[in-house]
Amino acid sequence: MPKLDGTHILERLKKRIEQLEAGDEIADKEIRSLLNDAQRAELDGAWEQQQQLRKNKRARTEQEQQALGWKSKRQVRIEVLKAALKTAWDGIEAEFDRLKDQAEIRGAKIFFDTLTQALKDGKDKQVAEKLANNAMTRAGLRRMDGQQVGQQGLTKRDREIRAMEDALLEKAVSEMDDYEREQYELGQEHEKALRERSKKLGR
Repeated sequence: MPKLDGTHILERLKKRIEQLEAGDEIADKEIRSLLNDAQRAELDGAWEQQQQLRKNKRARTEQEQQALGWKSKRQVRIEVLKAALKTAWDGIEAEFDRLKDQAEIRGAKIFFDTLTQALKDGKDKQVAEKLANNAMTRAGLRRMDGQQVGQQGLTKRDREIRAMEDALLEKAVSEMDDYEREQYELGQEHEKALRERSKKLGR
């Protein structure tokens, strides 16, 4: 089974919380697979505390249970998963940076492998570069020539990650001050001009 990255875990945590709150039954291994060692220990400790609480203090009614701090296993799970979700959100930008670095390394390999093979096959440099960029598009990666990659050809996972990236960018822009926003917009205009110039030159 492939290892889950931070974005997978975040999405699955949200889903499991929704299921638990809806009253669905979820296997313990499904819950624990989304937690790190410290969070698993927190889950075990919280439930052990509840068991000790039940042994030491009896309650006859639901009101008495609430007053004594009794919680069901479902409630304990939800609390721990919500804490894990907050931690996942807090670290999501760093996780995107890590995934971006991985994608750039993978993209560079795809680009240069395709470029090298095309040149070996006798293609001229311009055609070889187009073939290499097209290979990156098929892989759902950003092209070296700066052309925007649309949604076509992307996997469901790629589209989800791109949507999350866009949401984070939108949030970051909304929190910029006037000077930062001005610099960001200038940078965007510069990148757009470079792409248009590259397109005119046929690169």
